[in-house]
Amino acid sequence: MTERVIEGLPSETQNLLQVYTKDVKGVFGDQLEGLLLYGSAVRGEFLPGRSNLNILLLVSSYDSTLLKQYSAVHLKWSKEQILVPLFLTEEELRASAAVFPLELLEIQDQHRVLGGRDPFIGLQVPTDRLRESVVQGLTNNLLRLRQRYVEGGGTDDATTILLPLSLTSTIPLLRGLQRLLGRPVLVQSDAIITDIAEQLKLDLQGLLDAWLLKRGQISPGPSEVPRLFDRYLHTMTLLTRTVQQLPQAGLR
Repeated sequence: MTERVIEGLPSETQNLLQVYTKDVKGVFGDQLEGLLLYGSAVRGEFLPGRSNLNILLLVSSYDSTLLKQYSAVHLKWSKEQILVPLFLTEEELRASAAVFPLELLEIQDQHRVLGGRDPFIGLQVPTDRLRESVVQGLTNNLLRLRQRYVEGGGTDDATTILLPLSLTSTIPLLRGLQRLLGRPVLVQSDAIITDIAEQLKLDLQGLLDAWLLKRGQISPGPSEVPRLFDRYLHTMTLLTRTVQQLPQAGLR
């Protein structure tokens, strides 16, 4: 396991990942075949103190004993915003490509190997179910948005947490939509939103507002938060309905 440098990632986070890699290697030993970082830390959108670190562990095998050993590692590193990793054997990874094309394409396009080998080299992710994944994902996000708003009691604090989380789930779906439309797959979230707005001829300002909120570039007051939510809800509803109605012939 050699130390890898991730461009644009703060040096403190780089050092943290190096120590984390050594800890994981200590738990898995030779059963660890690869350790991959993906998500905002790789895309250049990592926000210290806000963004999570997403990890995929490629293992030769696993059982309850090994997973329980990792739970001790998780207790330590979850405080540093490292999420519970995806634990996959190479066979499972290749089988998952057909079932979760959107998720696997996301990781394949934007990941860095922190240790071991890269299982995505030579992997062909089938896209015949990509449209279904995008439509289902947008519909699901819209339904959850309403539920989460009610669960949060519609309070300002809950809403300002909800919108960035909802946007985080939506951006990968927009990249999937770019693939379906035959567009270049962009990395930066605001550029993706702008591109989809132009292609579908939609006003997606509600998504851009949520992006500014997530980046800490706007701080809406009590009177503005409900309007911000309504704009976002309206935008998500319009986007979802538009994508649901796109003709199959117009998509790749």
